[in-house]
Amino acid sequence: MRKTVLFLVSLMLIFVTGCSLEPPEWAKPKTGGDITDVKIGLSVSTLNNPFFVSLKDGVVEEASKLGMEVVIVDAQNDSAKQSNDVDDLIQQGVHVLLINPTDSSAISTVVQTANSLGIPVITLDRSAESGDVEALVASDNVKGGQMAAEFIVEQLGEGVQVIELEGVPGASATRERGKGFHDVADTKLDVVAKQSADFDRTKGLNVMENLLQGHPDVEAVFAHNDEMALGAIEAIQSSGKDIMVIGFDGNEDALNSINDGKLTATVAQQPELIGQLAVQAAKDVLEGKEVEDTIPAPLKMVTKENQ
Repeated sequence: MRKTVLFLVSLMLIFVTGCSLEPPEWAKPKTGGDITDVKIGLSVSTLNNPFFVSLKDGVVEEASKLGMEVVIVDAQNDSAKQSNDVDDLIQQGVHVLLINPTDSSAISTVVQTANSLGIPVITLDRSAESGDVEALVASDNVKGGQMAAEFIVEQLGEGVQVIELEGVPGASATRERGKGFHDVADTKLDVVAKQSADFDRTKGLNVMENLLQGHPDVEAVFAHNDEMALGAIEAIQSSGKDIMVIGFDGNEDALNSINDGKLTATVAQQPELIGQLAVQAAKDVLEGKEVEDTIPAPLKMVTKENQ
């Protein structure tokens, strides 16, 4: 009798365990059918940067056209917070995740969690190192870095001293923009210093102040985004020097600075378009359609002459 009871208990445990592996109904993929009443989870690295505000606006605008709901969370450039935020979005029953990673490696765990539940993931502007991502919607960051270096060579010639302000360590955009820049700069320019300023304007100012003291003969600066470039300009103006500064993004403050003759140029992205393309990709995935692994958004070098 005791053996029979133990056997029945074991069967019940196996049954319960097996059921727990099945995702809840809300977490099952919503594919091949009606895409109305879809809930999109959007995790943005930071809404303290105008570029990502525009990206978010593009997502909301396109989703509204398609009758989709968007739940937005702001990671505030904190990779641990972003992971928790995405976990919360999953618990809220989103049907698809749009993630703009703070850190491409750190986000991989929650991407894999979404994979295990059958929730499609699309990344925006930055990739995830691991996990199954349906598509990366982004500018060609490597090409953009090359464009910046080539612009400096065209304007100032070869061999000039350059400082590079890098973005958040671990972000794919940091790696890719830096790679593209060095593909050209390592043979045609003299990069005398490079340091991270975390895509942040205030840090760009502080880092640039310090670097100028050690490199008084620098002639150009390439910043991995406009916010750091604008911070660098403040430091340069305080020093009384005349140094070319090239940013990356094309946000409104940068375009105004170019028009005012302060920022020299920016490799302009189209953040709203990135957001729109990501929602369109999400729609296609939910309808069971194939999407490209990488969906590019065009870049343009913007100067005062071609604004």
